[in-house]
Amino acid sequence: MVENLTDDSPKDACGVFGVWAPGEEVSKLTYYGLFSLQHRGQESAGIAASAGDRISVYKDVGLVSQVFDEATLSSLTGHIAIGHCRYGSHAADDWRFAQPTLGATSDDGTVALGFNGALTNREEIKALIAERYGEIDSGELAQGNTSDTALITTLLRGQTGDSLEETAAEVFAKLQGAFSVVMMSENTLYAVRDRHGFRPLVLGRLSSGWVIASEQAALATTGATFIREVAPGEILAIDTNGVRSTRFAPSQLARCIFEYVYVARPDAAINGRSVYESRLEMGRQLARENTAEADVVIPVPESGTPAAIGYAEESGIPLGHGFVKNSYVGRTFIKPSQTLRQLGIRLKLNVQPSVVAGRSVIVVDDSIVRGNTQRQVVSMLRSAGAREVHVKISSPPVKWPCFYGIDFATRAELIATGAGIEEIRAHVGADSLAYISLEGTIAATQQDEDTLCTACFSGNYPTEVPMLTTDRK
Repeated sequence: MVENLTDDSPKDACGVFGVWAPGEEVSKLTYYGLFSLQHRGQESAGIAASAGDRISVYKDVGLVSQVFDEATLSSLTGHIAIGHCRYGSHAADDWRFAQPTLGATSDDGTVALGFNGALTNREEIKALIAERYGEIDSGELAQGNTSDTALITTLLRGQTGDSLEETAAEVFAKLQGAFSVVMMSENTLYAVRDRHGFRPLVLGRLSSGWVIASEQAALATTGATFIREVAPGEILAIDTNGVRSTRFAPSQLARCIFEYVYVARPDAAINGRSVYESRLEMGRQLARENTAEADVVIPVPESGTPAAIGYAEESGIPLGHGFVKNSYVGRTFIKPSQTLRQLGIRLKLNVQPSVVAGRSVIVVDDSIVRGNTQRQVVSMLRSAGAREVHVKISSPPVKWPCFYGIDFATRAELIATGAGIEEIRAHVGADSLAYISLEGTIAATQQDEDTLCTACFSGNYPTEVPMLTTDRK
């Protein structure tokens, strides 16, 4: 099984979904919720469900539609369910790393957990587990699952006499980094968001219950009404008594700016700000900061489309659909031949020569990581007869790795780390290259700068991170 052959874009670690709804087919609601969150993780998928007596889990490697069928979903019965779709930077084809994970609790129950984010104090958590429980001879860790999710699930075993809710408050207060979590016992659904609010997590209302999801799109897909975001530092518990809220830490806001730039679906809203409107404004601001003469503006679909629309609006240059995207290219289970590898991005994008031939083209994309995608895009446009190709990027240069749940390349692989704009331009083969400023990006989100994490652009991390001091210079 291999990754999308041409995609060197940054990837979010996961999407999470949970539902508490007696009388509903909760596994099917979870399936469709995960389907709408597929962009957040395309390597494995899983669902856990309970009717009150025991938790059943089914998970496997693959897309949501590849992992589940009607028979599987029908076997996951109950009134409560959680789901997860995963992207991981390692062990993509290892079933053990699929989620939800399962663990025992101190009150002889079970907890199932789905996780989105990344811990920055893994070594401290591993040491705490060793101190409390010694050598682990059962559960996820004993089976070789060394993920952040397995560490959290193991700690939720708790101390004798503590309830799961008491244990959760104590455990999550000790975690550092990014985590948006859905978890469940046999009868209760939980939602947890780290104190910084790095990754999104929202609460929705069904006529018969409640939904938790990474993004509002999953609420809309399942017919739930958006109620509010889960607050940073908050634990929600949902059962027959309704929704209970407790705090495990005060808020120290550092929402991920890259959710606005790329990760979230355009129909999402984060802290009340439409992601689509943010990307439109990024395109407008990109045009204000980087004026250029050209015949047509085209996006790299799909993530570059809103910014390209904004750029065209602000510049007055017509918008054209210069690329046709194959909507069915995702993960593949067929190993590609060398010939197919060399085709690169042509497996998912084709140029429309009538739009670009003989013209000066502005091509808008959301970000440059290694530069491989943009180099192929420029080559394709030139092969189709474009007279000039000007690349415009609706985010600042990505110079720093993310420790909070987005898998960029390593700092050594990030092209903007050691190269200036002119060198990057030469690498991708464009006639010109321009990025939006960080100030313009922040303004487009309509968020206060001190409530955002901009570390991937600025190198200013809101928490301690596990990196060498020399790497920060």
